Amino acid sequence: MSTALPTYADVEAAAAVLEGVAHRTPVLRSRRLDDLAGCEVHLKAEHLQRVGAFKFRGAFTALSAFDADQRRGGVVAYSSGNHAQAVALAARELGIPAVIVMPHDAPELKVAATQGYGAEVVRYDRYTEDREAIGAALAQERGMTVVPPYDHPHVIAGQGTAVKELLEDCGPMDVVVTPLGGGGLLSGSILAAGALAPEARVYGVEPEAGDDARRSLAEGRIVSIETPRTIADGAQTLHLGELTFPILRDGVTGIVTAGDEQLVEAMAVVASTLKQVVEPTSVLGLAALLSGAIPDVAGRRVGVVLSGGNVDLARFASLVG
Repeated sequence: MSTALPTYADVEAAAAVLEGVAHRTPVLRSRRLDDLAGCEVHLKAEHLQRVGAFKFRGAFTALSAFDADQRRGGVVAYSSGNHAQAVALAARELGIPAVIVMPHDAPELKVAATQGYGAEVVRYDRYTEDREAIGAALAQERGMTVVPPYDHPHVIAGQGTAVKELLEDCGPMDVVVTPLGGGGLLSGSILAAGALAPEARVYGVEPEAGDDARRSLAEGRIVSIETPRTIADGAQTLHLGELTFPILRDGVTGIVTAGDEQLVEAMAVVASTLKQVVEPTSVLGLAALLSGAIPDVAGRRVGVVLSGGNVDLARFASLVG
């Protein structure tokens, strides 16, 4: 794997790889939502992507770049759910064996889907065990290639195609907002916005309980934290990556946070105004926008990525109900 930082040219190359494979997801609009946010909100509906999340973009891009030996050896990935499903489906599409390391408390909907795509699932305790170490050991033992959930140039480039499409379909935005875990989606979004809407301000939103990215940029180094206790399971990352950190450091306008109560409120808004079911991590950006954490948005055109919709309906009802 290259350690060179990806560029917008890599995002364009990823778009070519994904054409006809990934969905070009719609951009949702709501007059009521505009009124609530005080701005013109454009929601990139990545919960309608294959596997129900933007992660398919990066996973398929990365696995498509495997050489013949890597394809025979197979892929190892670690994830709480969406990257797991994405790698599992991409591997099935490309005829590559897949092993996915998933925490014991991963949503069962995501575990079942990952297995349904044909991947072998290895479970671990996210609070006491190191998923990266487990993945590395499996890769060495079985001769497989690790594709991490965010710190990979092809993954970053693939994720950037979501905001590339948003800007191509809707025109330049004044502000772009995405959820933030390890920084793959935000990094790719920075690359796309930098090329297609250079005047746009770009914000990442992480869980209030896990603000490692905000602390990392403040301290000028990658800060690691313990697993955050948050309902945003897709953003329970411990640190930024060696690739995502410099891209965020040099390109992001700001990083803000959203609390679990704000996530539930945003999920309810999406359900009531747009009749869409999304997972807690998906609404990190929207929750921050509605809470006023994103500055100077009045009357602006704001693009927000809804990152995924993989939430068990009973869980959704218990939160929103």
